[in-house]
Amino acid sequence: MAVSRMLFHGARTAVRRVHAMVAYAREGEVTKSAKARGSDLRTHFKNMRETAMAIKKMELAEAKKYLEEVIAMRRCIVFRRYCGGVGRTAQAKNEGSTNGQGRWPKKSAEALLGILKNAESNAEVKGLDVDSLSVYHIQVNRAVQQRRRTYRAHGRINPYMSSPCHVEVILQEATEAVKKEAENPRRIGAKEARRNAARLKNGSTNA
Repeated sequence: MAVSRMLFHGARTAVRRVHAMVAYAREGEVTKSAKARGSDLRTHFKNMRETAMAIKKMELAEAKKYLEEVIAMRRCIVFRRYCGGVGRTAQAKNEGSTNGQGRWPKKSAEALLGILKNAESNAEVKGLDVDSLSVYHIQVNRAVQQRRRTYRAHGRINPYMSSPCHVEVILQEATEAVKKEAENPRRIGAKEARRNAARLKNGSTNA
């Protein structure tokens, strides 16, 4: 019995080690990007997803300032996908909302701000230019729900589940746009050149 318990415990630790090494859904340029992630965060998945989409493609300094203003309730997070039952606020119009629905998910904003600061520290260690970093990739996934119970009338018990999430962020330095070279003009063969010269001589404009 003791041996079986030891084997079971060893199998559980092996599974945890396998899940610890999680690949990112997208990879940036290795020399120009820095990554950070959070697993099983105790914040609502839907709130975190809307918060993450609000800062996607933003510059790092702009994203940090935006989240700090959301925590202070000076700006709101626009709810675009998970917007059932979400109230309306005048702040949503300033963020480009068409339905006026917005909230101030403080817990999600604080968690995401911490992940951005972690990624910024990783970028500094790699020697990247922090001022030119932007949110190249951000993704939120559902985590395994955690189970609790709530007690109802007449002796019943209902589930009281939490909805944690996984978050991954990749910051990348802005790349300068390379100017496209002018295309070389089409080379004209000797035969076509003689035809053009004959047309000019005869005064013809037909191709």
